[in-house]
Amino acid sequence: MDPKRELTSVDLAALVTELGTYAGAKLDKAYLYGDDLLRLKLRDFDRGRVELLIEVGETKRAHVVDPDNVPDAPGRPPGFAKMLRNRLSGADFAGVSQFGFDRVLTFEFEREDQNTTIVAELFGEGNVAVLDANDEVVDCLNTVRLQSRTVAPGATYEFPSSRFDPFAVDRDGFAARMVESNTDLVRTLATQLNFGGLYAEELCTRAGVEKELAIEDADEAEFSALYEATERLADQLSSGAFEPRLYHEDDQPVDVTPFPLEERADLSSDGFDSFTAALDAYFVALDTTEDEEGGGRERPDFEDDIERQERIIQQQENAIEDFEDQADTERAKAESLYAHYDLVDEILSTVRNAREQGTGWEDIEDRFAEGADRGIAAAEAVSGVTPSEGTVTVKIDGRSVELDPRNGVEQNADRLYKEAKRVVGKKEGAEEAVAETREELEALERRRDQWESDDEGETESGDTDEEQENIDWLTRRSIPVRQNEQWYERFRWCRTSDDFLVLGGRNADQNEDLVKKYLERGDRFFHTQARGGPVTVLKATGPSEPTKEIDFPESTLEETAQFAVSYSSVWKNGRFAGDAYMASPDQVSKTPESGEYLEKGGFAVRGDRTYFEDTPVGVAIGIVCEPETRVIGGPPAAIEPRAETSIAVEPGQYAQNDAAKRLYREFRERFADTSFVRKVASPDLIAEFLPPGGSRTVEE
Repeated sequence: MDPKRELTSVDLAALVTELGTYAGAKLDKAYLYGDDLLRLKLRDFDRGRVELLIEVGETKRAHVVDPDNVPDAPGRPPGFAKMLRNRLSGADFAGVSQFGFDRVLTFEFEREDQNTTIVAELFGEGNVAVLDANDEVVDCLNTVRLQSRTVAPGATYEFPSSRFDPFAVDRDGFAARMVESNTDLVRTLATQLNFGGLYAEELCTRAGVEKELAIEDADEAEFSALYEATERLADQLSSGAFEPRLYHEDDQPVDVTPFPLEERADLSSDGFDSFTAALDAYFVALDTTEDEEGGGRERPDFEDDIERQERIIQQQENAIEDFEDQADTERAKAESLYAHYDLVDEILSTVRNAREQGTGWEDIEDRFAEGADRGIAAAEAVSGVTPSEGTVTVKIDGRSVELDPRNGVEQNADRLYKEAKRVVGKKEGAEEAVAETREELEALERRRDQWESDDEGETESGDTDEEQENIDWLTRRSIPVRQNEQWYERFRWCRTSDDFLVLGGRNADQNEDLVKKYLERGDRFFHTQARGGPVTVLKATGPSEPTKEIDFPESTLEETAQFAVSYSSVWKNGRFAGDAYMASPDQVSKTPESGEYLEKGGFAVRGDRTYFEDTPVGVAIGIVCEPETRVIGGPPAAIEPRAETSIAVEPGQYAQNDAAKRLYREFRERFADTSFVRKVASPDLIAEFLPPGGSRTVEE
């Protein structure tokens, strides 16, 4: 018997009953692993830490797991996880429901500022969609555009066509549905009433009817017995009176159910107190069995230290984001004061004059209220006064700003700018703390990776170093992760087939940085003839090496030109070739010609240029396994020889994020160690190497 990998509609009905008892728990954080496993960390008043996993890939499940069984937190939260954290941090879990009798669960979260729904589609390709209070899709793991329904950011979420719900009909409706069939009882229950094979057989057994009895030979007695068995099953599911069982065959886990099944009576089983605990044990046992078959290894002891450091970094990074938001808010308030200078000055003068005449704060507040009733703009802007502080609060540009009437507009704005500066100082301190914690984390990871490397070194049957050079990484069941973040990774980058570093700007700010900070003597400046191309710099030497003039190989120049063209508007516009040119650093200037203007990220290039006409676009995304493990991308000639495996892409119909998810799935199919792909080549990391605009694999 093949082990169960997807939860049935009956399983989900049982889960809804159990998960409903967690209502009121607060969400702490969300994690995304790869593009199919979502982890929601909650705090329950009675139970403490609660970990909810939702998986929508090859395995489809949703259940609470023991904290000891949660996967290690990803090193860098992808955009989907960040979005969830922003929307759900501190939100109350309000409950879960099943869409009809379909394999779709909706998780409701409530927060004072906004409510959020997470829809988990546990059928077909699987999907997770996040909806706002108006059921509009904020984001989703997979974009769906079908004639029957659309699931895409910005669109109103559409549930799949609802299947027949056998628990929502009366006896006559049940019998009428059965009579419509032209097959036997068990197949009718499985397909027409949507119970699936296992529960269709179980209902026949419980009802005491012949499974293969043809519908035309069945009568009211059989239909009535099956309906009553269905009612008893529905009562079990809604009451929560479960006796969960984890079934084994030949000592291997093969199924898990919310109550004992007569159809599984010939299998050995273990009982559990709750269905969600049984599911947790089942999937852990299933993973362990597969690891043992594939030569999996025990986790090192120091993983707890790594997870703790990652938690600290996440807390520090959250603090940095808060500081950034706070500083931006204070600066925006100050700028609003200047933008409405006359209005603010009138308010301050009015309060100051009234106070000088001995008018009390309550009278001042009453006067502003009267003025607001008469439509006086200055009065309408005042939202309140604070007598104890001697301040007045105004609402400008949607922001509440507290003002000191003893000072003028400039002094009040200056106070806000100083507060922003103070917060920036706290942010810089937090950034230093993050850097120190990251160093500690990297040291721990190096020791872990070394442990794994040493353990495998004499290895899998005593391979020598010479033999290890020819490792087939695609078939290895366990690949140690070895990463060392480089200074240039914030830019677009690749190494040419001759091992020269190529850097490209992702935006105007990075274009400025590349020319001002990183373009040195001996380097080469590349750009496309078409507008909308990134600044591309071919480095002659590393940052710590003395600059020098060298003759670049022709292959490196051609690959750099292809890099510049591929990551430009040429690709975004769906074209397959474009022109690029090359210049030396002394030809590049930020000073425009007389009467001209250079926008941010733009530069003037003077003198003769070397042109690369009709350069074909082309990008390959690959995964390298030694000496480091990472995803890389760039011109195919530079990537394919260096990568363990790679996929070539060209301009196409799939948006950047969707294309990244397609490549991620393909890489997971190529590697035996799918967890390795999840760690080093998640969709977010792949997307960093894809050109802006639509893409597709070359074979498509």
